[in-house]
Amino acid sequence: MLGRFELKDLLDISVLAFILYQALRLIRGTRAWQMILGALSIVLFYYTTRIMDLRAAQIFLETSLPYLIFGLVVVFQSEIRRALAEIGKSRILRAFRGSSYEIRFDEIILSSTALATQRIGGLIVLERDIGLKNYIESGTQIDAHLSYHLLMTIFNPKGPLHDGAVIITGNRIAAAGCLLPLNSDPYLSKELGTRHRAGIGITTETDSVALIISEETGRISASKGGEISLNLDGPRLRRFLQAAFDNRKEEPPLRAST
Repeated sequence: MLGRFELKDLLDISVLAFILYQALRLIRGTRAWQMILGALSIVLFYYTTRIMDLRAAQIFLETSLPYLIFGLVVVFQSEIRRALAEIGKSRILRAFRGSSYEIRFDEIILSSTALATQRIGGLIVLERDIGLKNYIESGTQIDAHLSYHLLMTIFNPKGPLHDGAVIITGNRIAAAGCLLPLNSDPYLSKELGTRHRAGIGITTETDSVALIISEETGRISASKGGEISLNLDGPRLRRFLQAAFDNRKEEPPLRAST
């Protein structure tokens, strides 16, 4: 006999539905979605072997299951990191970290447009809620006040740090010459080189914003959330940055002109 439906049962169902919804939202559009469908197929096959009493197949699956779980953790490590980071930057937990800083974009926009005009390549990463300490430690730590002249000096082609990325934390340049993860999407345009793939890669792994200046075309691009906006001028770059740091919905990513 079923018990009486109480308010706590409704709360229990709501919490479970919320967890499932957030999990599906995180994996939507990623490789994890196809992997989960494959895992569900294996589970369905396992129960089919039990119903049909296929002993050999059942024993094989039961023996392989622990290794399958371990393999899923290894394969999904980037998705797991992203999910934990999303939880850590929630508004509720953000209150315990104190107030955030306000970034002034004038020096960044001025240096980006100057680099583009002079056809000097550059990669600038702006930290948001998720810390970039691991990537900062891969380069040369500077910890200097953000300025146009310092950025231009760092990206001077004759300097030793111009090939890596500059990471900006608040209104300070944390490090230069930093190494970033490359995006491995095979469908990414072949016109986008290593610098662009690094900019997309860091914004896929973290919630940072990356600005990419191409030395071949002299064009400015900006990446956020694994998406890239191409051919930005000064005003559009300012709107992109303000939208990203004001948590507003920015304009859709621009496509490369043909």
